[in-house]
Amino acid sequence: MRITKLFREFTESEKAGGLVLICCTILSLILANSSFSNDYIRFWQIDFAGHSIGHWINDGLMTIFFLLIGLELEREIYDGELSNIKDALLPIFGAIGGMFVPASLFLLFNFGTPTQSGAGIPMATDIAFALGVLSLLGNRVPASLKVFLTALAVIDDLGAILIIALFYTKTLLWVNLFIALGIFAVLLVFNRLKIRNLIPYLVGGVMMWYFMLNSGVHATITGVLLAFAIPFGNGDEKSTSYLLQHWLHKPVAFIILPIFALANTAITISTDIGQTLTQNYNIGIGLGLITGKPIGIFIISFLAVKFGICKLPDDLHWKSVLGVGCLAGIGFTMSIFITLLAFENATIINNAKFAILISSLTAGLIGYIILKFSLKNEIPSLD
Repeated sequence: MRITKLFREFTESEKAGGLVLICCTILSLILANSSFSNDYIRFWQIDFAGHSIGHWINDGLMTIFFLLIGLELEREIYDGELSNIKDALLPIFGAIGGMFVPASLFLLFNFGTPTQSGAGIPMATDIAFALGVLSLLGNRVPASLKVFLTALAVIDDLGAILIIALFYTKTLLWVNLFIALGIFAVLLVFNRLKIRNLIPYLVGGVMMWYFMLNSGVHATITGVLLAFAIPFGNGDEKSTSYLLQHWLHKPVAFIILPIFALANTAITISTDIGQTLTQNYNIGIGLGLITGKPIGIFIISFLAVKFGICKLPDDLHWKSVLGVGCLAGIGFTMSIFITLLAFENATIINNAKFAILISSLTAGLIGYIILKFSLKNEIPSLD
């Protein structure tokens, strides 16, 4: 299987970034439950230019993260796993199952309650952590499994983006939204005119972000729209899309996501952990990430192959697909991000974040164990 240089670079940065995220999360948890707790939590609430520091991170810096996700999705569609519809069908069906089943399990416990808006929380996959765990298995991991997990996670992120746009928009200011979309249309015209200079797109992107921020639609959607406006060309190393994606890898992996983790995992751990985790919304999150993800991905993928819609790559086995399904239950970044949009009550947000951490850790460990044994004889070790 052909693995492009940019894909290798993407996975490497995501894996290393996952380790940094773990360190930042542990540090944040320690500070949030130490004698510095009040000062640490208050820091992220400091007002700057009309918004808290945490708000600027979640609505500003995370737009750059979504820009990178959009660029990777664009590359997958034009020149990657999703460019060939037959190859793309397996991760597409897997992702559909991996979104539908977790959301259904969450709603099973929360439908008709004030917390039903959290159904999107267990639907997302954190690419950085999932690939980080997969990397621990070394050269036993076949290339097709890495590509399957990456494509699955990217499609999951696309699903999360659509959910944010459709279901977590409370009020719409149509004038600002139309201005933002008008700027997007102008950028698409630039693309069609083959304007390759990045500056007009970045300037337009900032303007589009401002109007999107003030439209009611979450501002991070701007990142994805901007990604598809930037010229892809033939996708080579000189293309505008390639250059920007290449440049964004390390800042996103080692600056933006770690800052997001520090700001959003300042979680105060309750002394009664049992009561915290048995709240209906936390049961929904736990079941969705730990069981809903692997069940949904495995069953829908299996049925798609069984009915001849797509095929399983020759170097993959169903045990490996199940293991990857478990790794997809590592929600973290996107799950926490959706939590901030779904809930308003500070206690519920805090407890939901804790449930996400516990569930993601459990899903990652189960996935690692399944893959460790299912892959042990698939590719001979070079050690």
